[in-house]
Amino acid sequence: MSAQCVASNVIRQFLAAVVLLLGHLSVGVLAQATIRNRISLNADWRFQRFTSNPDNLSYNTLKPWLMPSANKFINDASRRTKLPSNDHPNVTFTQTNFDDNSWEALSLPHDWAVKGPFYVGNNVPVGGNMGRLPIQGVGWYRRKFTLDPGDAGKSVYLEVDGAMSYAAVWINGKIAGGWPYGYASFRVDLTPYLQSGSNQLAIRLDQALESSRWYPGAGIYRNVWLTKVNPTHVDQFGTFVRTRSLSAQTAALDLTVQVENSATTGAAAQVQVVTDIYSYDTVSGKVGEKIGSFSNATVSVAPGSIGSVNVSATLQSPKLWGPRPAQEPNMHAAITCLYSGGQLIDRYETPFGIRTLQYLGDGLRVNGQRVYIQGVCQHHDLGSLGAAFNVPAARRQLEMLQDMGTNAIRTSHNPPAPELLELADKMGFLVLDEIFDTWGSHKTRNDFQTIFSDWSEPDLRAFVRRDRNHPSIWAWSFGNEVAEQGGNSGAATAERLRNIVRQEDATRQSTVGMNNAGPDTAFISIVDLIGLNYQGEGKGNGAPTFENFRGRFPNKLIFSTESSSVVSSRDTYIFPVVNSNNAIVRANGPGADPTTRQVSSYDLYAMEWGASPDKVFVAQDRYSYVAGEFVWTGWDYLGEPTPYESSRSSYFGIIDLAGFPKDRFYLYQARWNPTVRMAHILPHWNWPDRVGQVTPVHVYSSGDEAELFVNGKSQGRQKRAQYAYRFRWDQVTYQPGEVRVVAYKDGKDWANATVRTTGAASQLRLSTYRDRATVKADGEDLSFVSVAVVDDKGDVVPTAEPNITFSISGPGDIVTTDNGDSTDMVAFPSKQRKAFRGLALAIVRAKVGRSGTVTVTATANGLKTAEISLKVE
Repeated sequence: MSAQCVASNVIRQFLAAVVLLLGHLSVGVLAQATIRNRISLNADWRFQRFTSNPDNLSYNTLKPWLMPSANKFINDASRRTKLPSNDHPNVTFTQTNFDDNSWEALSLPHDWAVKGPFYVGNNVPVGGNMGRLPIQGVGWYRRKFTLDPGDAGKSVYLEVDGAMSYAAVWINGKIAGGWPYGYASFRVDLTPYLQSGSNQLAIRLDQALESSRWYPGAGIYRNVWLTKVNPTHVDQFGTFVRTRSLSAQTAALDLTVQVENSATTGAAAQVQVVTDIYSYDTVSGKVGEKIGSFSNATVSVAPGSIGSVNVSATLQSPKLWGPRPAQEPNMHAAITCLYSGGQLIDRYETPFGIRTLQYLGDGLRVNGQRVYIQGVCQHHDLGSLGAAFNVPAARRQLEMLQDMGTNAIRTSHNPPAPELLELADKMGFLVLDEIFDTWGSHKTRNDFQTIFSDWSEPDLRAFVRRDRNHPSIWAWSFGNEVAEQGGNSGAATAERLRNIVRQEDATRQSTVGMNNAGPDTAFISIVDLIGLNYQGEGKGNGAPTFENFRGRFPNKLIFSTESSSVVSSRDTYIFPVVNSNNAIVRANGPGADPTTRQVSSYDLYAMEWGASPDKVFVAQDRYSYVAGEFVWTGWDYLGEPTPYESSRSSYFGIIDLAGFPKDRFYLYQARWNPTVRMAHILPHWNWPDRVGQVTPVHVYSSGDEAELFVNGKSQGRQKRAQYAYRFRWDQVTYQPGEVRVVAYKDGKDWANATVRTTGAASQLRLSTYRDRATVKADGEDLSFVSVAVVDDKGDVVPTAEPNITFSISGPGDIVTTDNGDSTDMVAFPSKQRKAFRGLALAIVRAKVGRSGTVTVTATANGLKTAEISLKVE
């Protein structure tokens, strides 16, 4: 990097001399090369999973070595512990001479469960709630790394962004620490156990049955890093940038920098802290020009302690971070340099955004502008890729949600990968950052309650410190539907956790997703924000309750932390269709087919605790002070296949597990992205067994008026009524042919759409997501290749479900396939996949370091073969 740290005149002169001696290298490049090294450890691992416990270890036996990793995040010094000085668990797999050549070779991130196979039937180890995948077992990961002579005297840390779960870390046969919560990012100090040259790293994970209500994944499923720094350095999560005040002309910023001295002996380190502010390119992730500086400060840090400085800066004509589409997500970078004795000893980069938040009784304001929250809840899995985090896959999810008009996501119900928040910063999403699904009461036998008393404080403090520089985060959530909502003990726990959040970040407010706490409970008075799960719009056919909370807390921001919980299967329509705008679905009731385990896509059928989008919209529009919603859910996810536990994945998503939009996508797009000229017709028009029968036609459109034609004959022109969010022609009689709608806005043509009875399936057609023709050979980039079953006219045949075989030639692999069918039990790595409603998906990854052309081929009996080529670079 070319960014430079600006210091005092003496330090500037010193650095200038260094630059001259090294041939005009920039200070940023010098610092990057010699001061702080953060190296990916994702490659070259050996892995073995055991379905029984091969080493007789458990959390209880490992706890004395794990708890010290939490010390920095425990305020009460009397509760901090020290690593045992001897009697390290002597485990064969941790030894440098153990032969792991027979173990699986792999790279991280890795989810050992997602490759399957799925458990089918009853009385299986893992049921539908956790995705019917083999998450259980003890997993061991091993790899070596080398310390160079130049690393002598450095502090060396292992940083793990996420490991599921009960991670314990050994280095050269000695246990150095770990962290049990599978969604936490954590750091382990390897320094005392290192040796010059080769070092053996071993990580043990223990994933129990009944540990989650959804698919948690298994393994080291996020990135792993090795960080080498001087003993005196910016601490882990050691900076915090805040916007103190903002005007059109200036921004007043505050910065806290924590400096750690990890030396065990010697004099206190006298440290100068210098931080400059730069523009930041959100596309490239690169630092731009210098635009300001924080005031300089000095701090004395004794060995084994952490010092802190607070400094300020004023920027002229600041570019603000704000959510799209109304605002722009401008970013900056604070580059902090530490100097001791005139020498540069650390350089630390903090991306941040300048913006203000106001939480008012009539909604959220960002930079003084009211922003209505058009949000969705998202679980952490990436469909057929499982829990293993992948930036291109996550970006695809967010891009499709943004196309729909989504401006916010809720990380249900756990800390996300750091890269997800980076994407949200760059793309202009608001984030409700959430950490816990359980507190002191179990929801499943082996969930977080098991370790809540030990780890709730360090988990929560580490979570806030890790994420608080992300401008996308507008609020914290420290719980979801916890059992403690009703009692005094629950209120006390809520107050303790809320106070921790406030201590770590006083700039944002926090909440809990509350499905049962009423307006008069002690619990509701403690949370800063009133986040309601389904209560506000009224559960099921119940009446809205927003007014009850508003009357009790008129100045608190009120919103839906979860809304709707409609279920549907893509392009599936079950008759008859209810006449109301809201209905309750059950496995054997209207809107569902227990034989096929599919649910109607008329988008009117919600779970008993939920409501249709139409009902939710009515409540929001009647009570304009409501700040918005987070719909359950944006994408389908593995596990929780309600109402059919025998399936593998959810039916809640607006987008299915493979990434194909359901009809509901267009209902939300019409409301959330009203400038898009669109009209969408449902159902499809292939109904040979319904000739002459009533087949309701519904239209979603951003227009305010629409006229429907069936085989050229008008079915009537409708003007959208107040509190109506779809156009309904419920008495249409089915005849093969064409259905066309013309939508109007303000009396003028706005959009049109057509569906027609297709011919017989005759061929396959391949396409790539957003027509991307290239894929990078970096081991991370992916190409999402869709196959459509079409007729001779090129129309997708929604009733065609042939078995498709995918193959590939060239420097690439087909990683997984899927079709979005929640009932499909074919393992994801299979190259054969049955089309579901005429569509299927293959995910392609290029071979690392290779270039050339990849050709993907799709074949099916009786259909014309399709091919598509991708450039690998």
